[in-house]
Amino acid sequence: MEELSSINSSSQISFIQKDLSLLKNVDEACSEIKSKEKQVNVLFMTCGYLTVQGRNETSEGLDRKMAVQYYSRMRFISQLTPLLDNASEANNLSRVVNVLDPQAGLRLGGLDYSDLSLRHNFSLKKVLLHASAMTNLSVTHLASQNLKTSYIHEYPSAVDTGITRELFGRFNNAVTFVLGGLFGRLFYVPQVESGERHLFAATAPRYAPKADGAQTEVVGSDGVKGSGGYVLNWNGDILADTRKAQKLREERGIEKVWEHTQEVMSKIAESGRFTG
Repeated sequence: MEELSSINSSSQISFIQKDLSLLKNVDEACSEIKSKEKQVNVLFMTCGYLTVQGRNETSEGLDRKMAVQYYSRMRFISQLTPLLDNASEANNLSRVVNVLDPQAGLRLGGLDYSDLSLRHNFSLKKVLLHASAMTNLSVTHLASQNLKTSYIHEYPSAVDTGITRELFGRFNNAVTFVLGGLFGRLFYVPQVESGERHLFAATAPRYAPKADGAQTEVVGSDGVKGSGGYVLNWNGDILADTRKAQKLREERGIEKVWEHTQEVMSKIAESGRFTG
C-alpha cells in the first residue's frame, strides 16, 4: 500500500483480508467493495496455493483447493458483474483476468460431469484438470453473456510468489531456498517481468470484449476471433485450441459446468453448504 501511494499520492487504497476458501467470505469482500465503488474496471484474481495434501473439505462442503482455484473466483465474478457492467456502459475498461493454468484443460481434457466438485473421485491430477478446464469453459460462457467485458485465463509460469508455502510442510523454507537458488534463474519468470506481462493482459485493447471483437485478430477460447474470452500463455501468446478442448464444448461442457457452478453458489448462499 505504501508503494502504491508513493506512485500515486492521490490514490485511495483499500486492503480487505479474507480467507477465500469460503464463498461467504467472498460475499463479504464483495459487499465491502460495492459499498465503496460504483464501477470495477479490472477484476484480477490469483488466489491459490500448492499442496500435495488430499481432499481438504471446508465447512461449505468444497475441497479447499477447488474452492480457491475455481469456485471463489467465479463467485467474485458473479458478485461484481454489475460493477463491471457499469464500467463498460460508461465506455471504460471492463475486464476479468484469472491467473491459473489454462493449459491443463486444453491438453488433458475429459471432465467428470457427475462429480465436478470432486467430492467422490478426488485426486490432485483431477483438481488440476477440473480447475483448469472449468475455468476455460466458464471464460467462454461469460464472454458470450457479457458482451462488453472481456475475460482472460492466463498462465503465469513459475514465479516466486510464496505459493509453495504449504507444499513441503515444516521443511518448506529450506527446500524452497535450495530450489530457488538452483533453478530460479533458469525457470522462474522475475516478479517485475511477470507483473508487466499481467498488466498488459489486463489493459491491452487486443483482448477485446465480444462487442468489439471485429477490432481484433486475436482468437478466443472458443476458437473464434474476438469472441471476448481468451486463454493466454505466460508470455501473452494465445494458446491454440485443441481437439480435447473442442470435445468438451461439443459435449455441452460449457452449459454443464456453468449449471453446476450456479448450483454450488446457490446452495451455499441458501444453506451454507454444498452436498452434491
